[in-house]
Amino acid sequence: MNYTRTRLREELRITQIITIHYYEYMSDFMFEGESHDFWEFLCVDKGELEVTANQEKTILKKGDIIFHKPNEFHALAANGVIAPNLVVISFDCDSPPMRFFEDQILSIGAGERALIAQIIAEARSNFSNRLDNPYLEQLTRKESPPFGCEQMIKIHLEQLLIQLYRNFTLMQKPYPEANDVPDSDRIYASIIAYFEHQIRTQLTVDLICRENLIGVSQLKRLFREKHHTGVIECFIQLKMDYAKQLIRNRQMNYTQIADYLGYTSVHYFSRQFKKETGMTPTEYSASIKQLSEGYSPIP
Repeated sequence: MNYTRTRLREELRITQIITIHYYEYMSDFMFEGESHDFWEFLCVDKGELEVTANQEKTILKKGDIIFHKPNEFHALAANGVIAPNLVVISFDCDSPPMRFFEDQILSIGAGERALIAQIIAEARSNFSNRLDNPYLEQLTRKESPPFGCEQMIKIHLEQLLIQLYRNFTLMQKPYPEANDVPDSDRIYASIIAYFEHQIRTQLTVDLICRENLIGVSQLKRLFREKHHTGVIECFIQLKMDYAKQLIRNRQMNYTQIADYLGYTSVHYFSRQFKKETGMTPTEYSASIKQLSEGYSPIP
């Protein structure tokens, strides 16, 4: 048999990564703006943010993503009330389909959020820099990163862009229909939503199962597969993420935050916060404040 090779087309190709950031900003953060000769997108993971692009101001909320084309001026400002979490990724790509992303603000779904999370995870494994440093200008490779990290970043980023392009130009279907989502994904998303609703309480595995109509074994297996942790560990992580946002909002002291999240004492809350983040609440607040003001972060 005479086989013929088919060279695969690359209709959208990332050539270089410049920066990969995950920011946790204070509620009064402001960045006066810049322009540069490469592409950048900003995605709001939590909270909301005012973005200026070419003199036009837009409020972005959770799940919104904005693209800045090369040499476009852009600036950021928190609203003074809600502390935002942001993903910012900048890269080189001269493929013609990138014209679609010029001046675009899109709303992403669960699939796109998962791809962005994978990019951040690979970046943390591959680069030694802190991804929350807004003054980072060069990524530094670790000496022995896991095999294929940089290629996975490229693959996930290209898949993200292709998926967005398809969703909003070819299919006009930004979110999957309910029937298209596997049962395990729907159950997992439902329980995460339940956790967010119960963030001020203390939960047990039995209570989670009873209120979500799921067996203990199925629940534990689901979180091992989807979150790579135990069920309660996942809930505690969500609590600590919420605690970090409350700290950055600067409207409650630590005792009030502990009480708000259902802890019996501020000391227990502080111990759990340090266990999850590696810092006390005070150290975390100082670190974020220093980063936002341009000082050296706490090591």
